[in-house]
Amino acid sequence: MASEHDEGRNGGAAGTGTGDDGAATSTSRTSDPKTAAIAAAEAAGPQSGESVRVDSWIWAVRLIKTRSLGATACRGGHVRVNGERVKPAYSLRVGDEVRLRHEGRERVVVVKRLIRKRVGAPVAAQCYLDNSPPPPPREAVAPAGIRDRGAGRPTKRDRRELERLRGLESLNRARKDAQTRP
Repeated sequence: MASEHDEGRNGGAAGTGTGDDGAATSTSRTSDPKTAAIAAAEAAGPQSGESVRVDSWIWAVRLIKTRSLGATACRGGHVRVNGERVKPAYSLRVGDEVRLRHEGRERVVVVKRLIRKRVGAPVAAQCYLDNSPPPPPREAVAPAGIRDRGAGRPTKRDRRELERLRGLESLNRARKDAQTRP
């Protein structure tokens, strides 16, 4: 039961759901997840007139795991905006094409909405248009020499076979050439 003290503080009867501005607010959550996702993306976006850094944006839309990895990728030349290499502090605009090389794959996305805060995956997917080529099938990516548990340390012969399978034979030759040169 609400007391007179509570009614005076809220500006109306307790539990009516009126806010500070006097407008009625909904006490139940919105049932439409799409509407909730759009609201979350707008809340995570910059205020009018503000810009978003490219390293922050690629982290916020979940193209990369951490913001520091995004900054490192920018510094290493793995992030291009509209075909040009960019620094981490580059300001993105809606409509920019962002190309990111990460984990052996190139992602090509077009910015649809600017956000600054990290949001859920369904919301993040609404902030860009993905034009990336499909990832290679799992069969095409060969496992990198899996050894049986308890088999011990690989011998020199085992190691050379693994390097040959991985295509690192040229590294062995270069290593040998470097050792034999005076």
